[in-house]
Amino acid sequence: MEFPFDINQLFPERVSILDQTLIAGRTSSGMPQLQAQIAAVIDELGRASAKAQQLPASITSASKLQSQRHQLYLLKDGESNGGRGVAVGFLKVGYKKLFLLDRQGVHIEAEPLCVLDFYIAEGVQRHGYGLELFDFMLQHKNLDPVVMAYDRPSPKFLSFLAKHYCLTPSVPQANNFVVFEGFFLNRPGSPSSPLMDQSLSGCFGPVEKGSPQKAGRRYQTVLFNGERSGASGAVGSSLAVRASSLPPAVGILPVLPLPQRGILPQQGAPLYLPGLSPWGQQGPEPTVPSHRALQTRTQQFP
Repeated sequence: MEFPFDINQLFPERVSILDQTLIAGRTSSGMPQLQAQIAAVIDELGRASAKAQQLPASITSASKLQSQRHQLYLLKDGESNGGRGVAVGFLKVGYKKLFLLDRQGVHIEAEPLCVLDFYIAEGVQRHGYGLELFDFMLQHKNLDPVVMAYDRPSPKFLSFLAKHYCLTPSVPQANNFVVFEGFFLNRPGSPSSPLMDQSLSGCFGPVEKGSPQKAGRRYQTVLFNGERSGASGAVGSSLAVRASSLPPAVGILPVLPLPQRGILPQQGAPLYLPGLSPWGQQGPEPTVPSHRALQTRTQQFP
């Protein structure tokens, strides 16, 4: 798209990033005439985008960009138009708070980065400019396109996403935004997320997948005075037993620590629970001392 002024003077970089300030590089900073020309370029591109999408009004303009916390990536071809440059297209993105539905119909509140408007001039389409511009944005934001949302994408834009980023199929939503299956799979805490394994959450807290101590920590249990077995729940502690092997009463009735009851275990002697060995396997029940024997042993340790 050609303009009667020098595009290269307004946009020194091949891809310029614009925000509320309408400043593209140092040359336009503090120069009202150049900023007015930048606004004219944005308005003209916004009108062309609305016409291509058959929208009743432009959704991208300089005034809208100044009043919203969005970013606009503008691509130019600096060698065309006798070296004065032309505007090739633009991509506008911004964060939106959305209420989405996953495949199971579960409501999810999220605030992803959204593609709000995307346009490449008709005369230069199918030359790789759209892919260049979109890839630039992804690298600048350090994002994967599957974790983004797309506001009313045209059929041509959906084909672009499917061809270059394999984004298909989409998950139907009640609003105008389109998200894809991977959006929910890549959210932290999701069943297929590599970050956390929620099946291991609960009273023992979340455990990272792939942790070498995950299997051991799965079977930690609270034995005495609300403390975990071992000094730090380490695997191999003589108090770490399988939670699934405990009788229903264990862990429910309050049990005082042995020193507070005046009973100290013999040094080197393992601690047994009724019907359990330290490794969680069944074994013969040890003889439980009588009440009189406990009192006698208590007197030996003041």
